[in-house]
Amino acid sequence: MEEPLRDGRTLVVQLRDRIADLIREAALQPGDKLPTEAQLTARFRISRPALREALKLLEQDGIIYVEHGRGRFVSAISAAQVDRPITVFESVSDMTRHYGYETRSDVLSVAEEVPDMVIARQLKLGPGERVIRLERLRLERDEPIMYCVDYVPRGVLPARLDDIDWSGSLLALLGQYKQRPRMSAASVTAVMLPDAVIERNNLQDFGPALLIIETCFNAAGVPVIYAMDYHRGSHFSFSFLRR
Repeated sequence: MEEPLRDGRTLVVQLRDRIADLIREAALQPGDKLPTEAQLTARFRISRPALREALKLLEQDGIIYVEHGRGRFVSAISAAQVDRPITVFESVSDMTRHYGYETRSDVLSVAEEVPDMVIARQLKLGPGERVIRLERLRLERDEPIMYCVDYVPRGVLPARLDDIDWSGSLLALLGQYKQRPRMSAASVTAVMLPDAVIERNNLQDFGPALLIIETCFNAAGVPVIYAMDYHRGSHFSFSFLRR
């Protein structure tokens, strides 16, 4: 019998992930039948309505499919494994740790400023609202592997800028103010670092980068970060699943 579901995610999302783990751990193949609702409710000690909601999420994700009158079955998508899905939303610290890097952050600049039109639109700011601009360099063994610029609405972080440790996780910092991001909308482009950034920070050897621009939203769907992260191409790769 499984341990009770207790972490910070919603119960249904936790259960969805546990069932997906069960499919992998039991080595179920495409076309194999999923355990019955009675077996799953007993295994996870969960109510049947919650289980059905979790199963709906798995069906929406394409991990399982339903044949009426026969039951639920594992789909072909469940067999497709990607090493590092670009769709994963997580902190930069967690992402770099996945790659085996133990990074530190050098804070290049922190300032309060008036946002340009693009940033104001992405963060849904009104006239006169300001942002905090945080510029950092991520280093692994003194070698720069990421250049990051984050914009946060000033109203989200009311503390004095000098009183905040900007070298830590920005997601964790926002969590202290009950504004931790839970998802993002992102675009990805292969680029070079801007010339001014290269010259100012002596990054001539950085090379091509994978630029991920994303707007991060809290649990209520309010944008709380607009981020531009340049991942050094020689150190990062991402995967994706097409269907």
